[in-house]
Amino acid sequence: MHIGHIPLANRLFVAPMAGVTDRPFRQLCKQLGAGYAVSEMVTSRKDLWNSLKTSRRANHEGEPGPIAVQIAGTEAAMMAEAAVYNIERGAQIIDINMGCPAKKVCNKWAGSALMQDEALAVSIAQAVVDACAPRNVPVTLKMRTGWCQQHKNAVQLARQFEAVGIQMLTVHGRTREQGYKGQAEYDTIAAVKAAVQVPVVANGDITSPEKARDVLACTGADAIMVGRAAQGRPWIFREIGHFLATGEHLAPPLVAEVRRLLLDHLQDHYRLYGELTGVRSARKHIAWYLRALPGGEDFRQHINTIDDCQAQWQAVDDYLQALGRQMDRLPAASAGLDADAQEQEGLAA
Repeated sequence: MHIGHIPLANRLFVAPMAGVTDRPFRQLCKQLGAGYAVSEMVTSRKDLWNSLKTSRRANHEGEPGPIAVQIAGTEAAMMAEAAVYNIERGAQIIDINMGCPAKKVCNKWAGSALMQDEALAVSIAQAVVDACAPRNVPVTLKMRTGWCQQHKNAVQLARQFEAVGIQMLTVHGRTREQGYKGQAEYDTIAAVKAAVQVPVVANGDITSPEKARDVLACTGADAIMVGRAAQGRPWIFREIGHFLATGEHLAPPLVAEVRRLLLDHLQDHYRLYGELTGVRSARKHIAWYLRALPGGEDFRQHINTIDDCQAQWQAVDDYLQALGRQMDRLPAASAGLDADAQEQEGLAA
């Protein structure tokens, strides 16, 4: 599979999630079988580009390509400028956010709110494509099925986006009105796939290898995008890949492997965020990894009292070493948590 001229390793993608898909998490998912990962959304507001938050989101040091950056905003010229800014800092693919349902984004008419104004949405896509084309950078776009149940316009927009040069479309199978509630539907994604020639990616409620197989089959999509189900379970990508290739399930990961993965993840996380922010922002990742394991909930409460990175890292190490003395592999149930059972700290964009 390709995005424009850029080849991808496979058709298993990591969804951009605010507060989650930073560089350490993206690198981990790629290491464990994801073929493609998109950054957290970066604002198109120029006055915020030099902020610490934005600079961390735009950090791609040591990350294997392709480097994909998602931008968000409401003005075509600003979005085009943001695209160029990120290309100059290493972006090889630019993704436009028209899928985020968060109120703080939609209240400013960004994210999925743009689907209510088709002319504006298309003008933004056109401006970003025009800015990226001379630099040979493909532009992709992520959207929802529509704003609400009564106004599902993903198919109409998909045709217009393709016409102005968007080279891949990702569709989350919910309206903005749904947020993350209820169940994703895939008929609209199938209709988008039938309406355009560019690759289409299916997103929403893909929580298991079987669900990945079924969504690919019912939508005809070229790829799938996994969001919340990868929180604390980054090995889901290799599980899906193995199942799609063989029809068989991988055994749950070894506790020793999870210990190594999580401890390395934490060290990378601390290097990006520093001591003060790192120890706090790591808590949600630790909780996602461990909450369904024996004593995991009590450990989560304990970890929230620790304000020192080294002490936090050591506590996780001690917990997993003790768990490894009880069992060789994670229990099957905790290796396959349903996304709805996971904390929604990160919102898919």
